[in-house]
Amino acid sequence: MSGMIRADGDTWRAELGGKPGQRTVLFFCESTNQRPYRVVPVDDRFDDASELASLAEDELKELFDCSRSMGAPVGYPTYSS
Repeated sequence: MSGMIRADGDTWRAELGGKPGQRTVLFFCESTNQRPYRVVPVDDRFDDASELASLAEDELKELFDCSRSMGAPVGYPTYSS
């Protein structure tokens, strides 16, 4: 289960990741594949994905605002002129 929000001009899907004690919320951009995913550690705030899915939109936006972009991987090719 996941929650959906509109933030930063796009639609984002929130999913619970990690294992107990090291949980994260991952935000994946649904409206374009040009945006890197975002992540925020939440430790044990959520026991399972259903708790995340039941959050109100403003609570998800609050988590989104605390998240960090994971950017491009180190080995990602760059194109220079």
